[in-house]
Amino acid sequence: MRLSIHYKVLFHRRKAPKSHFQNRAFYCTTRFITYSNMSGSETNCGFDNPRSVVKKVLAESQREGDGATVRRSIGRPGLRNLDPFLMLDEFEGFETVTYMLEGAFTHQDFAGHKGTIRTGDVQWMTAGRGIIHSEMPATAGVNRGLQLWINLSSKDKMIEPRYQELLSEDIGRAEKEGVEVKVIAGEAMGVQSPVYTRTPTMYLDFTLQPRAHLSQPIPESYNSFVYIVEGEGVFGLRNSSLVLAHHCLVLGPGDGLIVWNQSSSILRFVLIGGQPLNEPVVQYGPFVMNTQAEIEKTFEDYQLCKNGFEVAAYWRSQQ
Repeated sequence: MRLSIHYKVLFHRRKAPKSHFQNRAFYCTTRFITYSNMSGSETNCGFDNPRSVVKKVLAESQREGDGATVRRSIGRPGLRNLDPFLMLDEFEGFETVTYMLEGAFTHQDFAGHKGTIRTGDVQWMTAGRGIIHSEMPATAGVNRGLQLWINLSSKDKMIEPRYQELLSEDIGRAEKEGVEVKVIAGEAMGVQSPVYTRTPTMYLDFTLQPRAHLSQPIPESYNSFVYIVEGEGVFGLRNSSLVLAHHCLVLGPGDGLIVWNQSSSILRFVLIGGQPLNEPVVQYGPFVMNTQAEIEKTFEDYQLCKNGFEVAAYWRSQQ
């Protein structure tokens, strides 16, 4: 699957060949959450095998492009990928799957699709056989969000491009006993997301009030991780150390995750899980395919403006 992104970001711009970001291989649950306050007794909260944290990665700020600042957790040397996930950035500006935490950005592509994604909105873009896409901040202030790349299986990499967009008010949510969840993909607390995921995926945004506690089932076949957006918490085992914001926690095998907020401030994190593809991943810059030959063919298609990139020769962003 292929994606070319041309972007103009006032304070966050990545360098890419010929001012385009190409990506042919983009990437584009179901049980109930339980919750209680911290006064409950020490149990596995109904799980036969609760998941524990097996790796902790701090998403340190790094400079990219012309003064860009990105916090990358998945996709850095310490955590190259986590099948089926290829990259997770906390950014201040752009990309796909994009979940805006604050601010807004506008986008358009060569097929005439355009719009603005604002705080709390989600854009789930599948690049498929080829798309050229432009994005830039819609406001002069802070534009902050999470951007996740999910791999597609080899049989889906050349499908037609598509978008799925959810406004903040259309994202399902539930709240009880100090636990709030926004269901971006998958299901939690009886709420089902309308987003269709070719690679089976769960994407849940949790906020725990002080002293709150939750147990979230996770399909046992999934690989999963947590990214802490705000606050600090205990994940996996009750006697584990507190983990602060901007850490990515890779979870081990099991049927669910237990989290405690022992602090006096809120804890906000995303829990993301997906079905592993168990396929080879070959990456060259922003190109991701299954073999080196496919990478070379993708680059050739882009350079020669064919097989999905026909418009690349003359399309220019109007942003």
